Amino acid sequence: MEATIRTFFRSPYYAVVGASTDPSKFGHKVPTIPSIRALPKPQETSVSIITPPGITLSVLKDAADVGVKRVWMQPGAWDDECVRVAKERGLEAVVYGAQEELGYEGACVLVHGEKGMKGAASDARERL
Repeated sequence: MEATIRTFFRSPYYAVVGASTDPSKFGHKVPTIPSIRALPKPQETSVSIITPPGITLSVLKDAADVGVKRVWMQPGAWDDECVRVAKERGLEAVVYGAQEELGYEGACVLVHGEKGMKGAASDARERL
């Protein structure tokens, strides 16, 4: 899973799906675009998904359609169907986690992301 997380952080751009209309939630306080299809450079963007699995499924299909290659489905955002669709659609890096690897809820960018981000930066320095 660590290699997949490092791959996620190699993108030059990042987007989060899961904005909220609830003013008390963090997802209400970030800049938004109307849909993943509006990403200016989807092939170069890693996408973190924070939606219920039913919505995640349609996000994954749209992401694959526009060329997104790297997604991170946050805890509570995925189920087996989401994982299957992401892999079938050929996404290069699919971070979601499994109980035996990362605990009951899976991989969270806030918990597991820092190490992967540092690893991706180290990889980039080595390639120079």
